[in-house]
Amino acid sequence: MWFDLSVYVGKTAVVVLYLFIGFRLLGKRQVAQFNLYDLATIIAIANAVQNAMTRGKGDLSIAIVCSSTLIAVGWLITRVLVKAPKIEGLVFGTPTVILTDGKVLTDRMHRERISEDELETALRQHGLSDANQASLAVLEVDGSISVVPKK
Repeated sequence: MWFDLSVYVGKTAVVVLYLFIGFRLLGKRQVAQFNLYDLATIIAIANAVQNAMTRGKGDLSIAIVCSSTLIAVGWLITRVLVKAPKIEGLVFGTPTVILTDGKVLTDRMHRERISEDELETALRQHGLSDANQASLAVLEVDGSISVVPKK
């Protein structure tokens, strides 16, 4: 029994170290900067390696090949986006103005699924008590709301 468990520990360690090195080669990224593609890649990698780490019929070499492919695709997409930055907006989205000159743009807020409470919270975080005190509020690609107060 202990031998069986140690085999799974070893397989898991190999996969985790391999993935750590692979993601490190992609470049520095903070978790807060992860986008939808990064999340989808992580889920796909988890699916690719799960059988290698559990009692499934997965094989470690297959898991390494699958995760290598996913990491290589991620690297390739990153390179394409660096060479053609206009494509980045299509892939990851662009910031959306949700308030301008104190006027809340409710149609954009609905489209982006932002509630009035979320906007009010962002305004308070920037020291403002009312939308009329802001000249601009932007929903960033990462989901945060940037606010520019009126002068």
